Amino acid sequence: MAQIDPVAAIEDVLVVRPQVFADPRGRFVETYRRSWFPLGREMVQGSRSDKEAGSLVGLHYHLHQADYWYVPSGRARVVLFDLRVGSATFLNSFSIEIGDSNEVGIFIPPGVAHGFAAITDMMLTYLVDGYYNPSDELGIKFDDPAIGADWGVADPVISERDRSNPMLADVPEHLLPRVTMRT
Repeated sequence: MAQIDPVAAIEDVLVVRPQVFADPRGRFVETYRRSWFPLGREMVQGSRSDKEAGSLVGLHYHLHQADYWYVPSGRARVVLFDLRVGSATFLNSFSIEIGDSNEVGIFIPPGVAHGFAAITDMMLTYLVDGYYNPSDELGIKFDDPAIGADWGVADPVISERDRSNPMLADVPEHLLPRVTMRT
């Protein structure tokens, strides 16, 4: 059975430590199970991202979509930043290396900015609980000093989209996610 650990630095983020079964033929890992995520909705789309060492993706965020990330090969440094106004962990950050040296999955709720840097050549698989919606694809500048992310790579290779994301201070108020009270 997988071990599910909440991340103290950012409310509702979960680190999943799946059980690995190995024998002389190879390995088997159950990487996702819906029942692991009580706050999550059903994942409806899966994708894969292959990146070369030194690549950087992010910081992205969604107002409505949750993500679940898993790195089946290689290593990535994941950086998360809580943008949710009203969250107990608003403006907190969290980073973790995942993949070959730390086989875990990360559940990222809506409103938490997320990105990763490829420490080695790597593959990231991700599941989302909403179909692609360009109006819910938002971003923050990866090198914003207000976030202070340590990506673990020198001279990262970054898309034009990510280079042109705004600084946190320049994000319009209506594009910041809000946390509603839970009952």
